[in-house]
Amino acid sequence: MLNLNKIITALASPLYDSKTLISFYFVLFLHWLYSLGYHIKYIDIKKQQKRKNRLIEIPKIIGWREWVELPELGIPLIKVKVDTGARTSALHAFELETYQDQGINMVRFGLHPVQQRTDIVRYCTAQVIDERMVTDSGGHREKRYVIQTQIRIGDFTWPIEVTLTNRDTMRFRMLLGRTGLNDHFYVNPVGSYLQGKPDPEKLKIVY
Repeated sequence: MLNLNKIITALASPLYDSKTLISFYFVLFLHWLYSLGYHIKYIDIKKQQKRKNRLIEIPKIIGWREWVELPELGIPLIKVKVDTGARTSALHAFELETYQDQGINMVRFGLHPVQQRTDIVRYCTAQVIDERMVTDSGGHREKRYVIQTQIRIGDFTWPIEVTLTNRDTMRFRMLLGRTGLNDHFYVNPVGSYLQGKPDPEKLKIVY
């Protein structure tokens, strides 16, 4: 690194004429321009990286119904209705039983993961993170337990909050609301299973 104090002191000596001083300051000016150019290039690289990250984070497109996985609940496949008109996500649950595990509020519940198949049952456990009053599409208010769990659509996994309620009379066992989407996806309201559809044989194997 240049020691500017020593250089300036030396240049103040009568040994250096005006031409020498001009040459020196010109070289110093070029050095400053080079440093400035490097700094601008660094900023430009950072901007390019940010633009690249934004391109990577472009949301994927899903349809109004999709097959998803709930890995933490042990549900390999369940069909969901994607409803941007609903704020909260909801999961079918029955025989709810709350208990405490080392001071943590937990809930155990049954689930029919396949539509119109009440003979197929899976039992799940999860931590209760809240209890909320929820108004359904019919205007009915109900107090529900809220859990947080991972959801996987295609190759993308993220955590969502889900309320537990009996959806035996509903067409879909799970409803994915707009807060669950969390800007990860755009919804094509006329598309179905845009992130993939399981082979019927696989469905038979897992259930």
